[in-house]
Amino acid sequence: MANNLDLKQNNSTNEKQAITGTIVKISGPLIVASGMRDVRMFDVVRVGENNLVGEVIEVHGDEASIQVYEETDGLRPGEAVHSTDHPLDVELGPGLMGTIYDGIQRPLAKMREISGSNIARGIDVNSIDHEKKWYFEPRTDLPEKLRAGDIIATVKENNVIEHKIMLPPTIPGDIEIVEIAQAGEYTVVEPIAKIRYTNNWGDVVEEDVQMAQRWPVRQGRPFNKQLAPSKPLVTGQRVVDTFFPVARGGTSTVPGPFGAGKTVIQQQLAKWSDADVVVYIGCGERGNEMTEVLKDFPNLIDPKTNESLMERTILIANTSDMPVAAREASIYTGITIAEYYRDMGYAVCIMADSTSRWAEALREMSGRLEEMPGEEGYPAYLGSRLAEFYERAGVVHALGSEEREGSITAVGAVSPPGGDMSDPVVQATLRTVKVYWELDSSLAAKRHFPAINWMSSYSLYKNTINPYFSDEVHPDWQSNQETAFKVLQDEAELEEIVRLVGQDSLSAQDQLKLEIARSIRNDYLHQNSYHEVDTYTSLQKQFYMLDLIIRFYKEASALVDAGASIDDIMDMSIRVRLSRMKYEKEDEIEAAYNDALKELEESILKVKANSRTMAGRR
Repeated sequence: MANNLDLKQNNSTNEKQAITGTIVKISGPLIVASGMRDVRMFDVVRVGENNLVGEVIEVHGDEASIQVYEETDGLRPGEAVHSTDHPLDVELGPGLMGTIYDGIQRPLAKMREISGSNIARGIDVNSIDHEKKWYFEPRTDLPEKLRAGDIIATVKENNVIEHKIMLPPTIPGDIEIVEIAQAGEYTVVEPIAKIRYTNNWGDVVEEDVQMAQRWPVRQGRPFNKQLAPSKPLVTGQRVVDTFFPVARGGTSTVPGPFGAGKTVIQQQLAKWSDADVVVYIGCGERGNEMTEVLKDFPNLIDPKTNESLMERTILIANTSDMPVAAREASIYTGITIAEYYRDMGYAVCIMADSTSRWAEALREMSGRLEEMPGEEGYPAYLGSRLAEFYERAGVVHALGSEEREGSITAVGAVSPPGGDMSDPVVQATLRTVKVYWELDSSLAAKRHFPAINWMSSYSLYKNTINPYFSDEVHPDWQSNQETAFKVLQDEAELEEIVRLVGQDSLSAQDQLKLEIARSIRNDYLHQNSYHEVDTYTSLQKQFYMLDLIIRFYKEASALVDAGASIDDIMDMSIRVRLSRMKYEKEDEIEAAYNDALKELEESILKVKANSRTMAGRR
């Protein structure tokens, strides 16, 4: 099988391969080689004496254009190009979790062991450890006839993830297990089962199955059926979950200028979202940001499992100082690994930071290929390539004879030059995704984080997943959300009047709206990602916090209508408690909420009594 791992072959070129071409032109990461008539598009090749990894991206006659994923310094025309005769693929199996890879799935830690801190070119290393033994436990309830994608065994990858060993997804028809290994320790390349099936030509085939598989990165893994997203991906970020939620299996983008907090919000989602597996791609970002991720994640405790976040995280690092061509591959490497865990039935969240750097790699390679440029020099196929990535997200019934649901949620950051939201990458992304979190530099300058602009952002999943919030959290979730958003919208209109004639010219009700809007912004939407408690907020705590603000608003509005002084309302002690609710611990929030309701009631009675006293004096 093409996607079963050949026990006698690893990622490198087989020694018996003949030279299929020679270099005739070198232009940065682009190599043109002659004598490549029989090569196929997107085949992986090894270039030059150092066996640099490259991929065929264009073929003209017997000449092939190759993008090289490593530095091409020192290459000379006339050096050999070897074809591996297979496309760029990833190795899938136990050992992926907790690893940091480069853009073409080479483990950076292993490469450092081989060559030191300055990683040498052309290093040949397996993506997952072929020597490590895993405890393999076969299923005891296997039916006689299985289908491609069925789970035949499990391996405990770590304390969080149970790795499910699946039959290769390309086998046709019914599959019979001829033999399966007993429970015990095996490497990923040892045979653990023998299967029998009838191929497409009617021949009965028997072959070995290993725990490891290979899959081409540019081809989506198959599934039985795609489903409509119906549940939210809970992120613990209040502005996201309350106003602009993303569904499990949905797509979203975070565009914003430099310094607005794109990387921080993506790291927050990676840390605290309720996904089972997180794939984080640092695509062309600064090395110190990936270093921060590497230092922080192992020390952070997942609130769901009480284990390190690295137990459910895979990192793909292709920083700005790494070869530009590998950025293009890193996106596909990440989404293919995500699909593999989706097929096991997990909810996967993939972060791409940032797709702008990925698009820049496309633009550079397109320019070197002398293709007709599109808007701002990007290739004309920019939109379709972005769509190829985001459309591999979704909720599916995975392959197999048993119903198994998995999902991939895709979140891509975009870094438009100067924060220009008319940038082609932003606009092409908007045509594909359904959630738009626009980061605002003016909010960032005021130290309001997450700096998501609530007036220009949107979520097209609201109507789909609001019933979940109403059923699972509280029936008043949606009404509170709508009331809070209406107050923020009214504030934007009132601010125009205030700038012209001053706040004192507003009615008492409008002055109250401005105060409530300020409370929503500062006490609810503002969230400190570096605070031990405020960094993550459960849905129940989010409801309690916002419900108190909305209750205060409704009661205060009734007091204003009854003639109470706006100054007395603003001096109510409950306002101090509202501002401190974000720092209440999760296990204490319900008690704090009930105490706040009592204090609110007492404060209202005091204002009413004061109003009656003042009315009597008049």
